[in-house]
Amino acid sequence: MKPLTIIVACVVLAMGLMGAAAGGLNGQVFGTWVAALLTLAIFSFLYKDNPVYKLAEHIFIGVSAGYVVCLEYWNVFIPNLWNPLVSGQSYILIVPFALGLMLFTRFSPRASWLSRWAIAAMVGSYAGFAVIGALQGDLIAQVRASMIPLYSADAVASMSLARTANEYVFAFLGILQNPLTIIGLITTLIYFFFSREHKGSLGVASRIGIFFLMISFGASFGYTVMSRVSLLIGRLHFLLSDWLGIIQ
Repeated sequence: MKPLTIIVACVVLAMGLMGAAAGGLNGQVFGTWVAALLTLAIFSFLYKDNPVYKLAEHIFIGVSAGYVVCLEYWNVFIPNLWNPLVSGQSYILIVPFALGLMLFTRFSPRASWLSRWAIAAMVGSYAGFAVIGALQGDLIAQVRASMIPLYSADAVASMSLARTANEYVFAFLGILQNPLTIIGLITTLIYFFFSREHKGSLGVASRIGIFFLMISFGASFGYTVMSRVSLLIGRLHFLLSDWLGIIQ
């Protein structure tokens, strides 16, 4: 074990003892310690890849997999398959039960080809449901949302009722919302139109579509970063509050 690892372990142990002494011993101390040490083990990846991080990673994946298996067994397999099948309510459930058993033939080199039938049925059925769900939830909803008037009547009315500078600014931005949405939709579709070379007016429109795409990707990336930052703040608050008791 490297000296740096020993030093870090001693520092973490001392900080943990200080936090336990400050917060008092109770039944949740052990769980708090486990969560805090695993959090620090994950944070150790910021220094470099190390065995402590790999151990925490494997523990997380193993616990998550075990939890999912138990959840699926008690909430899906037992009430939706086993109980109706045993009680004789629906014998058609023998088909998915047999397909599920065929998945375990992957562990047998001679019978592994049977699992391909189960995988094919699972992937095919999921793809069919996913296509229907995507059409109803995404495509049709997006097409309906894009069928908007050039100017919103409510935005124009709010512009006429504005009294302060801020109200005028927000009302003006509301008027620009629909035109910008229509321009962004059309230019983005033109960018993905590859039947003609992007030259002249078509090229100008496609370049405008690129700007709208970059704004959209940037907003999505910023939202993702902020969500990760909120998770980081939550873990730091846990370490400083629940574990060390430095902040209240």
